Amino acid sequence: MSSALYRLGRTAYARRRAVIGAWLALLVLVGAGAGLLGGTLDNSVTIPGTESQAALDRLTATFPEAAGTTAQVLVVGEDGARVDDPAVVAAVDAAVAEFSDVDVVTSALSPFDTETPGASAVSDDGQAALMTLSIEGEGVAIGDDVKDGLRDIAADLDAALPDGYEATIGGQLYSQEFPGLTIAEVLGVVVAFIVLVVTLGSFAAAGMPLLNALLGVGLSTLLILVAAAFTSVTSTTPLLSLMLGLAVGIDYALFIVSRHRELLATGLPPDEAAARANATAGSAVIFAGLTVMIALVGLGVAGIPFLTTMGVAGAAAVGVAVLVSISLVPAMLGVAGARLAPRPSRRARRAAAAAPPAAAPATAPPAADARATAPADEQGDTWDLPAHHNRFFAGWVRLATARPWVTVVLTVGGLVALALPALDLRLALPDAGVQPAGTSQRITYDRISEHFGPGANGPLVITGSIVTSDDPLQLMADVADELRRLPGVEDVPLATPNASIDTGIVQVVPTTGPTDPATAELVRAIRDLRPQLLEEYGFDLAVTGFTAVGIDVSAKLGAALLPFAVFVVGLSLVLLTMVFRSIAVPLKATLGYLLSVAAAFGVVTAVFEHGVGADLLHVSRLGPIISFMPIVLMGVLFGLAMDYEVFLVSRIREDYVHSGRARQSIATGFVGSAKVVTAAAVIMVAVFFAFVPEGDINIKPIALGLAVGVAVDAFVVRMTLVPAVLQILGDRAWWIPRRLDRVLPSFDVEGEALHRELGLASWPGDAQVVVAARDLRLAAGDGSDVVSLAVRRGDALVVHADDPGLVAGLLLTVAGRLAPAGGDLKVDGYLLPVRAAAVRRRVGYVDLRTEGVGALDAAVAERPTVLAVDRTDLVTDPHERAHVATTLARAAERGTTLLLGVVGTTAADDLLPAGTAVTTLAPRTGAVA
Repeated sequence: MSSALYRLGRTAYARRRAVIGAWLALLVLVGAGAGLLGGTLDNSVTIPGTESQAALDRLTATFPEAAGTTAQVLVVGEDGARVDDPAVVAAVDAAVAEFSDVDVVTSALSPFDTETPGASAVSDDGQAALMTLSIEGEGVAIGDDVKDGLRDIAADLDAALPDGYEATIGGQLYSQEFPGLTIAEVLGVVVAFIVLVVTLGSFAAAGMPLLNALLGVGLSTLLILVAAAFTSVTSTTPLLSLMLGLAVGIDYALFIVSRHRELLATGLPPDEAAARANATAGSAVIFAGLTVMIALVGLGVAGIPFLTTMGVAGAAAVGVAVLVSISLVPAMLGVAGARLAPRPSRRARRAAAAAPPAAAPATAPPAADARATAPADEQGDTWDLPAHHNRFFAGWVRLATARPWVTVVLTVGGLVALALPALDLRLALPDAGVQPAGTSQRITYDRISEHFGPGANGPLVITGSIVTSDDPLQLMADVADELRRLPGVEDVPLATPNASIDTGIVQVVPTTGPTDPATAELVRAIRDLRPQLLEEYGFDLAVTGFTAVGIDVSAKLGAALLPFAVFVVGLSLVLLTMVFRSIAVPLKATLGYLLSVAAAFGVVTAVFEHGVGADLLHVSRLGPIISFMPIVLMGVLFGLAMDYEVFLVSRIREDYVHSGRARQSIATGFVGSAKVVTAAAVIMVAVFFAFVPEGDINIKPIALGLAVGVAVDAFVVRMTLVPAVLQILGDRAWWIPRRLDRVLPSFDVEGEALHRELGLASWPGDAQVVVAARDLRLAAGDGSDVVSLAVRRGDALVVHADDPGLVAGLLLTVAGRLAPAGGDLKVDGYLLPVRAAAVRRRVGYVDLRTEGVGALDAAVAERPTVLAVDRTDLVTDPHERAHVATTLARAAERGTTLLLGVVGTTAADDLLPAGTAVTTLAPRTGAVA
């Protein structure tokens, strides 16, 4: 990966105009597609397969006027004025007629109608009258023109009422508003820019991550709009995608630009620095992005369509951010050229000016200001930090590791305290009661609760088949009486069959509001009546309606939380074990992630349910958290937590690999990476928190949870708890069983393989050498066989050995099919095993023992650069040997270098074209030499 990113970085740097132009052209193209297709967003939150959704689907066919969306118009008298005033009744009746004339309104009954069942809706105190409008279709399919038209009629009714009366409109149709951007989100971007300027010390460098993120979120948002033309996409999805894409787009570009500036400071030319930054930081970006994407796609574990769509859209936004970062950022670095080279700090300039003109003797001890040394730890390691290290972060890591057990106890105790409010976490879908105070829908909701009780805002609909009944009206009355006896039922205003007398519905008004846990208990109690009602009346009931659907959605989301948590935790253990080649580090990272999630849940619960700081964050009403907050927060925070773990701990591991001193590496690795991790976390927190004060009610708790989770995970878990735990573990932190180490694939996040490849770029020094080996140790055999050789283009290599495994092992290793145990090996200029995939494309391999002579013809037809043929000693038939020789001669004419494997002492000269220069590896004491 690092080699591919290195080449991509060099190419993008060299062809910067083309790369930038291509991304801009793609943005315009996708934008045009979104405009032409005209995809629309909705707020549908349904779960196929639940009882409430199945019943609602049946009602759509059998009782459509009871299955559609509802709106509520409330008329209220002020200062005790009664609504039965003739002028009020006349104005309401006129409005009912206007509402009935609207095409999509299937039913609009006057609250003063005492003859139609369920129509009469005047409060007990006589001060409020409630008109319910039944509207065809789901609210998500009803356009703003219809909503505005109904609002206009309600406004006309309000104007027609006598003084002292007021009419407002609300209900299910207006319970959710389409989210949009506000100035607060723009302020989040401004904060991010300020952090970038402080971190990178350059306006040009700071602008690159912002441009990178803006292009990425623009493209991903347009892609979502294109997708909305073909599938249902909730209106929350693009805002969540925007929030994620903006945060990770800035952070990923920051990592690459920061590494580029570090490399420029070492004296590398800009193009090389950009390529190496893309190879190293870009590798970490790809890994980090993949973890976020996998976690987001993992939201599909819940089996909920709208949540799966949200996860896929978020993953797409992150994927676009990754692709833009590893291609557009190097191109922008090419535009900047050498101008991004950092200037020495003021402290460094003062130190350079104060330095003596003559170098100190080689045997002289280091100057006092040249090293900053902390007390030795219990293993004898000393913390040797560069003279001009960041004093703040050096002090931070010293404080965290000075008394590691104290640090662990304090941090874990503090996080547990933050998490305690999460024990009260309640989940529900939002209703009109969470809309901002002062809006018509919120005023209507509150007034309905005041005059009719909170349950009137979310009545339940009980439906069932009545085709077997001889007396449908009496049956519906009996069912209504049974339901009235249940605790928690305020009223049963309607119990009636449909026009075709095959389906009956009963409307039940709970004593509690739609999101109250007691309402969910009532739904369960009604469903528990099913066997009794089926036996006594033949009525197979099902509970549905807007409130019941919300309860079922919340229940299924809550049930999906544990499987998703297991998926995320298991994924983190596997991924981090592959990255860090350790058992303790992944366990520590996963436990830290769980602490961060718990703390985020606790803070969200404290704010949105307990009211801590609610006014400051403009929380309009306390109550349950939106149902999908926990699972979305867990998925997103998992990826971000792994980001910080990779960027911080990989640097510590890199220092440990080079020095072998576990505890010193904590300090040096921390100081080397803490600045950029801090900047990335501050940017994330700023972007997420910007969506809290004025954000959409669906996004508010998610944004706050992410802001708190990122802050806790970055500063408390990764930058405080992790160094303390590593200090306690010492060398044990990097232990992994050898068998597990061999089985797991390796992720070269820090680009170590690329560094090795660049270090061997000039070897073997002869461009005509196709196969070069130096102290090569084969994985076959006992690992003691060492090979050094050089085979030039067009020459041949014949390998003789008594052990077939050694012959096959060498040929498979050269062919890129088997990783060497050690040493250096290049084939056609590609270093193995780093570039094994490229070598396999250029080297053909034929085993005559299993494949036969026919396979040799097919291999030669592919025109390989190198052709390895094993067990040529098995070709004993003269005709077959002549055929093999002819085939190999044809390959040699095309410039193919030949490698032949022979077991025993059988000669292979007759198989090679005349005049071919042959290198022979012969057995020596039974081993390849």
